[in-house]
Amino acid sequence: MNSVDAVLMWFRRDLRCADNAALYAALTAAGRVYCVFVFDADILDELPSRTDRRVEFIWQSVTELGRELAARGGQLVVLHDSARTAVPRLAAALGVRAVYANHDYEPAAGSRDAAVAATLARADIEFLTRKDQVIFEKDEVLTQGGTPYSVFTPYKNAWLKKLSPFFLKAYPVERHIGRLAKTTEYGKSYALADIGFKPADIGALDIAGGATAAQQLFADFLPRMVDYRDSRDYPARKGPSRLSVHLRFGTISIRELARAAWRQVQAKKDAGAATWLSELIWRDFYFMILHHHPRVATRAFKPAYDAIRWPNDPLLFDAWCAGRTGYPIVDAAMRQLNQTGYMHNRLRMITASFLVKDLHIDWRWGEKYFARHLNDFDLAANNGGWQWAASTGCDAQPYFRIFNPVTQSRKFDPDGTFIRSYLPELARCDAKAIHAPWLMSADAQRKTGVVIDRDYPAPIVDHAAARAQTLALFKSALP
Repeated sequence: MNSVDAVLMWFRRDLRCADNAALYAALTAAGRVYCVFVFDADILDELPSRTDRRVEFIWQSVTELGRELAARGGQLVVLHDSARTAVPRLAAALGVRAVYANHDYEPAAGSRDAAVAATLARADIEFLTRKDQVIFEKDEVLTQGGTPYSVFTPYKNAWLKKLSPFFLKAYPVERHIGRLAKTTEYGKSYALADIGFKPADIGALDIAGGATAAQQLFADFLPRMVDYRDSRDYPARKGPSRLSVHLRFGTISIRELARAAWRQVQAKKDAGAATWLSELIWRDFYFMILHHHPRVATRAFKPAYDAIRWPNDPLLFDAWCAGRTGYPIVDAAMRQLNQTGYMHNRLRMITASFLVKDLHIDWRWGEKYFARHLNDFDLAANNGGWQWAASTGCDAQPYFRIFNPVTQSRKFDPDGTFIRSYLPELARCDAKAIHAPWLMSADAQRKTGVVIDRDYPAPIVDHAAARAQTLALFKSALP
């Protein structure tokens, strides 16, 4: 017997029906389940561009989700408003007794949810949330002393020890899908222009939104998972899954991905699958760090390093943003980000290290730039990655280990294939010269059509000198 006649399912970072924890909880708790998605004006109004690729991705995903719910006898109410007020208002208008949603761990989302819960409580409506973005959250993986981990490897070992098929099991939403409900009061559909945005020039990367696109990417990656460990660091190869943006907006279930990797590890001792599973565990790790140490959103995990006085030369920062540093692997990576909204993970480490340890720019400047431009921007992972590269975070790269951009370029793009794809001005450089074109003789520069400071900039800093300055900056902050 259903304990509640009608409830409302609020979709946020979980834009799918399949294996959706909150949707399953709502369907098993009530006879009628209404569904809503809010294009949150509090978020959208703060975006600097009206051609934000992420908004277009969300819009595509919401459109597909609406069609899927309608095909199953339900309806997705779509609103463009402040979620803080729109969700409680809709819940009251529909006469539901509870609102269901999945956990959102970011500080701003927590503030929003607290406000929604308080308003709903005054109307005697419950606000009930479920875990859906991660496998293990908050206090689920702790040290034997009951404290949160700050080093990844022991966290990973404890994570794997705790893992069992129970935590990877999909929620059987389909069994109860007949309880989806419709309402005649809210039937508006939104075009992208209706919420104040225009289609983005996505560039070379196809990032179609929706659960169907996510499944297609996953199907493409599954046979390549075995090679992931060996191919993941080479930006010119088809190594990564490219599923990060789908995980960010929940168009695919983290349980489905982890289950596939774990089964392959269990059955075949597959090193590629084990490496990919480790990447999913890193994601849980950074969510856990953000939960236990919310100060990392604006400050260093290692407080001593907040004392570093970064020079923060704005001209150097502008050159980094534009991909005009004179270091080809850095510039190609930044142009990939600016043109497509995507950057290969190895390149994220290289460009972050270069900004902080070669240009001596505060890591927070780079973090904010990535936050504006990455399709898959996720506060926990972006912050964790930047603090790792800057050596200010938990289990971070030691400050004295500094990526040499030329060495990294030669190792991970040996033929210059990736560099040429985003720096066509260097196309005629051979595989040896392309990583440090300023080392070519004047005659070689003329012959290849790459005259330094005319066709391509000279390096804006000397790496060896910058490295020495970095060591001095960090030592100045040590006790």
